[in-house]
Amino acid sequence: MALARAAGIGSVNLDLLYDVPGQALAAWEKTLGAALALGPDHLSLYALTLDDPDAEGLTGAEGDHLPTPPGARRWRERARADQNDDRAADQYRLAADLLAALGWRGYEISNWARPGHESRHNLVYWQREPYEAVGPGAHAFDGVTRRWNAAAMEPYAAALLPDRSGSTSNLPPGGSEVLTAEMAAAEQLILALRLDSGVPEAAAAQPPFSSVVAWAQSAGLLEYVDSGGEPRLRLTTSGRLLSNELFARLV
Repeated sequence: MALARAAGIGSVNLDLLYDVPGQALAAWEKTLGAALALGPDHLSLYALTLDDPDAEGLTGAEGDHLPTPPGARRWRERARADQNDDRAADQYRLAADLLAALGWRGYEISNWARPGHESRHNLVYWQREPYEAVGPGAHAFDGVTRRWNAAAMEPYAAALLPDRSGSTSNLPPGGSEVLTAEMAAAEQLILALRLDSGVPEAAAAQPPFSSVVAWAQSAGLLEYVDSGGEPRLRLTTSGRLLSNELFARLV
């Protein structure tokens, strides 16, 4: 942090993990305090996720994940048994309350910032703006098509070398999908709900989402917020904690 400041970097982020095996609530609070003492401008707080990319088919020749090594797989199996949803929820609430009291903006489910230090890079994803894939495992989006590079370094690097004709116009190996109008509408709603600005009430009330939105409101997962006279819906803290359930119902 000191070197970043000395180099003139005006906005510095720290990534922290919670729901880590053996991490008590008090230990998480201490971690947050130590991080804040360093004076960052932005915090990304992520629950440790121990998914199985191999089982999900993400590690094939065109997959955007590398295969999980045997040692890492064994560690994940042990660590998964020591995770706890209730403890994770308590840790999230503690962080949200602490940062709000300090004037930080929880502008996205996993991201907090001092005013004016929201991540422009991350907001590109959540606002569905175009971005390009650079590097193994990277993703690209042009508003209609999502494309990704395979995770392996060797074929990625080979694709960047000139072929026999001297051309370097080939894309690295990977995959792509074209979003239907229905997929795009659901994605737009889900990504907007990740942000504290939420979505216009009128947009959320449109079928086929209206019944799911009504359920989320009745369950206390969504709340109204007034934005310049426009009623909008955004996630409550409980809604953020249960956002995966809500999002799964929207797709």
